[in-house]
Amino acid sequence: MTDLLGSLPEDQARLLRDAVPGVELASRPMLATLSDRRDFPGDWVFERKLDGVRVLAVREGGRVRLLSRTGNRLDDTYPEIVAALAAQSCADFTVDGEIVAFTHGRTDFGRLQQRMGLTRRRDVEASAVDVTYCLFDLLRLEGADTTRLPLRARKSLLRRALTYRAPLRLTTHRNEGGAELLADACARGWEGLIAKRADSPYAPRRSPDWLKLKCSLEQEFVIGGYTEPGGSRAGFGALLLGHFEDDGLRYAGKVGTGFDRRTLLALRGALDELALPASPFTDRVREAGAHWAEPVLVAQIAFTEWTRDGMLRHPRFLGLRYDKPAREVVRERPL
Repeated sequence: MTDLLGSLPEDQARLLRDAVPGVELASRPMLATLSDRRDFPGDWVFERKLDGVRVLAVREGGRVRLLSRTGNRLDDTYPEIVAALAAQSCADFTVDGEIVAFTHGRTDFGRLQQRMGLTRRRDVEASAVDVTYCLFDLLRLEGADTTRLPLRARKSLLRRALTYRAPLRLTTHRNEGGAELLADACARGWEGLIAKRADSPYAPRRSPDWLKLKCSLEQEFVIGGYTEPGGSRAGFGALLLGHFEDDGLRYAGKVGTGFDRRTLLALRGALDELALPASPFTDRVREAGAHWAEPVLVAQIAFTEWTRDGMLRHPRFLGLRYDKPAREVVRERPL
């Protein structure tokens, strides 16, 4: 395997550093910045935007660890991913990717959510949800820290270092893109594209070297309360959503669609346990009979646009997220 690193040109080989055993190279993964940019020069590559759970995988000293973007262990939730990485002939690596569930060729976050909370082996084995780990970056290989290599070099090493069969998949890329490529992605029902500067190093932070180009608006919001259900509806009527701004929770509107009965009841139970006597929002919420909750649960929401007064238009609930702390949820603004 050292032949792979030995094949690097001299200027790239000088960028390699010895990885420290037992020390994570990145406490958090590199994150993309939302952008409405559509024109790109030739030094960018384009990947399909995946709607799943971001995971760093570490194989070292004969064991495999799956780490969420907040550093939580996910080994028990995705044992088939652990087994596939443990079976690789390459015994020392750190890779970055996204665990997803597919429905008719599209990543389906709602379906994935049925696996996200499972940790007992019998529950995982009984689940009908198959998952795929889509890999797109390489942080460490055979004792060498590769994060300072340009993206193209890291992706080339990643392609050759591992063997790809289910449940592992290599995320391919296009060397040209922009408005036409995004339009094609949207027509296929994808979430959008990730544009990446081809010569960029790997930096464990949100970076303008990686850009999110979305087909529709979508981001995380914090749940600060709910309204009572009407008619025959169970659980609640709508969730009251917000995002943090200037150390306060700013109200962004309510969402009442995208739930099935089981989700309505489960969420109502969770919110009742987080009940607050007063609103957690810094601005006034004009919802009669609203119930308030400690703002710790994070929901993924799709919507058509922001209104002038900072409210969501036509929001739709996609699922809960457990991989992002509520205090980090802010309004995403395109570059």
